[in-house]
Amino acid sequence: MTAMARAENKSEAGGAAHVVAALAKALREQQGLTQTELGKMIGYTGSAISAMETCAQPASDDMLVKLEEKVGAGLGVFDKARKWMLLEKYPVRFRGFAEIEAGAITISSYETLVVDGLFQTEAYARALIGGSYPPVSEQKREELVEARLARRKLFDRDPAPMIELIVEEGVLRRPFGSWDVQREQLRSLAEDARRDNVCVQVLPMDRGLRGTYAGDRGAMKLVVTKDHVHVVYMEIEDQGILISDPPEVSQLTHRYAKIRAQALSPDDSLSLIERLAGEER
Repeated sequence: MTAMARAENKSEAGGAAHVVAALAKALREQQGLTQTELGKMIGYTGSAISAMETCAQPASDDMLVKLEEKVGAGLGVFDKARKWMLLEKYPVRFRGFAEIEAGAITISSYETLVVDGLFQTEAYARALIGGSYPPVSEQKREELVEARLARRKLFDRDPAPMIELIVEEGVLRRPFGSWDVQREQLRSLAEDARRDNVCVQVLPMDRGLRGTYAGDRGAMKLVVTKDHVHVVYMEIEDQGILISDPPEVSQLTHRYAKIRAQALSPDDSLSLIERLAGEER
């Protein structure tokens, strides 16, 4: 982690992160443990413990579980802090949401402009990130590409989450980098669509000609967390928005269901993706 990233994390850490950091340090010192010793006990490095205690890298959900087990002194505070730490991770655009996604049991996405990040190939992600504005350095681009590709581990997680993607047809026809990159992306998307825990549907470009089109409000991602909490995540001009209010989540869930009903069937969607993947440009 760079010094800049550490400073940014410290400035963005919320109250729960600071309380957890102070309590973890106090309990560690009370039990006569060094940061390195505590790290070995819970499967982390001493540097990771130091980063947690200074909020340079607030405790992950896994770390909280292990802190509760090893140094929690039966108080249950680290277990109770898990919910609040999760809430504090939401607003920092996608960074906080990434952990929610990693532990989700159901992910339902609707994408209107680009292939969902979870489904992106390395070449597609590199072309997309490298061509974005404002531009990023080559090193930063590679860091972002690596982080995006790491999300694909979710497909093979045990237990496997249910993953659903509804994508606008225009996304399948909008190339990034080159047509070869786009064809590779479409072939990869088709392969993912064949997974037992994945469903991919395409919302046709001519849907509006039928008089109803439910996708005009933009992209969204519906998630059921491992704690069976329903949330909706959206991004607008680099701003991440997480919605957890039940009435709002319910309304967006109904809208998503309408979009899904207007999309092509999974079989017809796969056929379209494969056909476009085979077209020469």
